[in-house]
Amino acid sequence: MTRILSFPRPSVLRRAFLSMLTGAAAATAAGWASLPASANQQDFATWLAVLRDEALGIGISPRTLDDALGNVQLIDRVLELDRKQPEFTLTFRDYLNKVVNDVRVEKGRRLLEENRALLERISREYGVQPRFIVALWGIESDFGRLTGGYPVIDALATLAYDGRRSAFFRKELINALKIVDGGHIAVTQMMGSWAGAMGQSQFMPSSFLSFAVDYDGDGRRDIWYTLPDVFASIANYLSRSGWNNDQTWGRAVSLPANFDANLTDLSVTKPLSGWNAVGVRRPDGGKLPDRDIAASVIRPGGGEDAFLVYDNYRVIMKWNRSQFFATAVGTLADRIADGG
Repeated sequence: MTRILSFPRPSVLRRAFLSMLTGAAAATAAGWASLPASANQQDFATWLAVLRDEALGIGISPRTLDDALGNVQLIDRVLELDRKQPEFTLTFRDYLNKVVNDVRVEKGRRLLEENRALLERISREYGVQPRFIVALWGIESDFGRLTGGYPVIDALATLAYDGRRSAFFRKELINALKIVDGGHIAVTQMMGSWAGAMGQSQFMPSSFLSFAVDYDGDGRRDIWYTLPDVFASIANYLSRSGWNNDQTWGRAVSLPANFDANLTDLSVTKPLSGWNAVGVRRPDGGKLPDRDIAASVIRPGGGEDAFLVYDNYRVIMKWNRSQFFATAVGTLADRIADGG
């Protein structure tokens, strides 16, 4: 039997600092206010009327627009978080220890086993190993526990009206309206992060429209509550972004003392034999596998930890352009699969 998770809609959700670091835009909400003091309500009403006309012009129904925009409010806290995002001060090792901790690893192993039949079926169809689906699920939303406490329409309207990144968020707002109009989620259930990332996979609306999957065939692509849709959507994103099911993401390595620092860059690629030739080794000192795989050496954050990464690593970075994030996904996937 397909396993479906259901989560209550929180009115206020304080996301843990850990989730904020991993790339799922954090919802550290203490609630939302109506109109920011700096905004003019009449100007916002005019702006909203123009947006509504634009949405009508591309076929979004009047009923959807009434439901979604009729009581839309600008959220003070969203602007505060957008303008005062915390400075990233953790070292890579500290970050990895927080994100890929023993509790998360054990939870990932348990959920992989509980959903193995479904995950293996999706893996065969999309060509993505189950451990990577579970790892992304775990890091983005702590396996569905932290999906965001903001109404997505209101959050995106706030950011689109604000002006700092209005063009980007206006497109995302229109995309969110398309999702509601398609019957995938009700406005009142469309909750997400302060920046509009949604559901257990933390897709932005544009990613939802491009990659979300109605795997259970109920007519809705539900990344909020339906695990088959969540897993298939993650797998579809990776598959369509170039995932190679015959390879992993990379591996930790040790570098020789005289290693040229200019070689530690994703733009530098060599076959494994080339890295063997310059002294790159497994952590235990053994030689790298004898496979013809193009790879790059990186040191996330310029620290001491070194990794040899493959094309799948670059696919993960299409999801989130952070080496900290991508390395954490790969590391969590490996530890989940290890089972020891």
